[in-house]
Amino acid sequence: MTDALSQATADAETGVAAAARSAGLARHVVLVGFMATGKTTVGRACARVGRIRFVDTDAEVERTAGKRIPAIFESEGEAAFRKKETAVLRGLLEARNPRVIATGGGIVTIEENLPLLKRLGFVVWLDADQDDIVRRASRKRNRPLLLTKNPAATVAELLEERRPLYERAADLKITTTGLTLDEVVTGVLESARYHFSCTSRPGVGGGGSEGEVG
Repeated sequence: MTDALSQATADAETGVAAAARSAGLARHVVLVGFMATGKTTVGRACARVGRIRFVDTDAEVERTAGKRIPAIFESEGEAAFRKKETAVLRGLLEARNPRVIATGGGIVTIEENLPLLKRLGFVVWLDADQDDIVRRASRKRNRPLLLTKNPAATVAELLEERRPLYERAADLKITTTGLTLDEVVTGVLESARYHFSCTSRPGVGGGGSEGEVG
């Protein structure tokens, strides 16, 4: 029974790897960006189109901690949450097959995470107009950092702090305002395919920022 299960698992992993190769994805595609810029929605759609697995680092933190993010902030503090985020990133470095990874909005605020994001694969920064972010973020009440008297001012302050960090981390920036989901997904996957095809050839694709869409 154990041998049959092991073989089935190996066959499944082989199938995932083959699907990733056919999609032109040699490594992970990592989505970074501020809250409410569409990372989870875009990530799920990219994974579906590319026929590979999707990982949400916030969901992984909640799964391993056994509690929701607001509860982690309340009982353990933001610093503890950030340590859990970093642990999730380090765990993903061990993943054998390519994945689409959506990260939390503040993951770039920890210096240690920036090289980890680069090591994972192709990093795409999803951005949006500030007004769009405020409107989208206000639809959910589970965002601990926006539990302030003036959420719009908080968004503006955090964006000013974090945008340079997203730029440092990213290979590509896509501004999602005014774009359809299909357009964003196409931009992410086609750019990732090009990136991996270049970096697989000696002397081509030196890394660093590659461009901007939107």
